[in-house]
Amino acid sequence: MHVCHETIYQALYVQGRGELRRELTKALRTGRTKRKPRRLAQQRQPRYSTPMVMISERPAEADDRAVPGHWEGDCIIGKNGNSAIGTLVERTTRYVMLVHLPIDRTAERMRDALIETMATLPAQLKCSLTWDQGSEMGRHHEFSIAADMPVYFCNPAGPWQRGSNENINGLLRQYFPKGTDLSVHTRDDLDAVATELNARPRKTLDWNTPDERLAVLLTPTFDHRKRAGAG
Repeated sequence: MHVCHETIYQALYVQGRGELRRELTKALRTGRTKRKPRRLAQQRQPRYSTPMVMISERPAEADDRAVPGHWEGDCIIGKNGNSAIGTLVERTTRYVMLVHLPIDRTAERMRDALIETMATLPAQLKCSLTWDQGSEMGRHHEFSIAADMPVYFCNPAGPWQRGSNENINGLLRQYFPKGTDLSVHTRDDLDAVATELNARPRKTLDWNTPDERLAVLLTPTFDHRKRAGAG
């Protein structure tokens, strides 16, 4: 068992009716007779200027992976935190796309790079994006409007809520080791790695590849919502 520092302070200050005894007051450097607790919930700064929509509000169809088009996203970080690569994984097919961030991962840069990346997808594969609460998503509302794609956020310290993405990030470290400068990799480099991962048979896909699963979704006769209902 342990107590936090705020509990100790409150124990010192709460004397009688909330006032310190006179002798204790004299011993305090500040001379204050009351303590205002730090980090009150109502004083906490919001994570982003635009409110987040949490993962608990994400459609159930995304949770059970029945309907394709729901993506998980994150960044892998390079040496000294100065470079990054954005990673995107489609939940149903495990299809991977990599986001080129050659300069930095500011909110503006990430917004523009995500918009550019998602523009390559057909509308039926742009259902939602789930991300952690990293600062790079500070412009999430602008991305959502431009891409016509809602963004949902994981709970703090909840990487398991983006399990497919976390798994892919681990695989990507074979190509982009920790502690290296990720800004040296070109758009073509990223595309080559994504192509290799998407051609890799996956046990969770009954040994199909993400490419094969995505190709089925993109056939003109495929109705993914009917398919989901049948499953």
